[in-house]
Amino acid sequence: MRDPTVLSMIIGIAVIVVIGGLSLVMSKSPEDLAEARLAGLSGQRRGPVGKPVDPASGILARPAAIDLGGSSFWTRVVPNVENLNLLYEQADVNLTFKTFMSVVGGLAAAGIIFGIGFQLPIYLVPLGAPVFGSLPFLLLLHRRKKRIKQFIESMPEAVELMSRSLRAGHGLASGLHLVAEEMKGPVADEFNRVFEEQNLGIPIELSLRNLADRIPVMDVRFFVIAVVVQRSTGGDLAEVLDKIGRLIRQRYELHGHVAALTAEGRLSGIVLLALPPALLAYLCLANYEYVSMLFKTPIGIKMLALTAVGQFLGALMIKKIVAIKV
Repeated sequence: MRDPTVLSMIIGIAVIVVIGGLSLVMSKSPEDLAEARLAGLSGQRRGPVGKPVDPASGILARPAAIDLGGSSFWTRVVPNVENLNLLYEQADVNLTFKTFMSVVGGLAAAGIIFGIGFQLPIYLVPLGAPVFGSLPFLLLLHRRKKRIKQFIESMPEAVELMSRSLRAGHGLASGLHLVAEEMKGPVADEFNRVFEEQNLGIPIELSLRNLADRIPVMDVRFFVIAVVVQRSTGGDLAEVLDKIGRLIRQRYELHGHVAALTAEGRLSGIVLLALPPALLAYLCLANYEYVSMLFKTPIGIKMLALTAVGQFLGALMIKKIVAIKV
């Protein structure tokens, strides 16, 4: 039998670690002196506590999540650090990467503590670290997916707004600036970044290609290719943008229709995949001695491994069935 006092202490320490990690996420680091001087010289509007009112207005002044220079610690420790930096940028997290990695380390430690608390075999205890430590990265992927979805929802209106701006006699840069001023959310931030980059001397074609890299969606590629080709060959860009706006809107409606038709299959897949681990977790909490044989005997461990493989293959099959490309 487990000592309830020791188990309570272990769970309490784990909760403290998790709360500490969440407090690091919610807390904001003090503003750097150089950034404050830059904001003062640029005449940026500031709120009552001395912080910028509109963070998107200084999007180019925001430092990179990870310093990609050769002397950076993360370039030596983290493999494929460029993709991680792009993911961090796409998720648009206002959190320093050191703080983010401290949260990852805290959750990994909490996973080990939970493994010790449930008296898992010594060779299974370290598995809690990657499981719990991967949760912040899953959160980044979720925020990235949500942000890209918000961008696509607003993109038809943004493209049509640029088209009306061109018909009124404004240039392409003025149309980008108009979208950044009149709209909100990720679409305003990204178009504002393109406008600021070309305003600082970067060719607009390169800025648009960077936009397509940050928002890796087919609709954005349509828009970028149309603008780049039109600037090379000439033509009525306003009419082209009107057609692209209608195309994006129709593709988004079709995607929503397909998602509605496959909702039942996706929900069934979620329930089927979540039921075995949820039942195992409930039995571990309700009657651990009953399921302890799965963790303490060779045949039990083999059964868990086969179950995990079956779950993985089932997830791939269900995803293949319900994933319909539009």
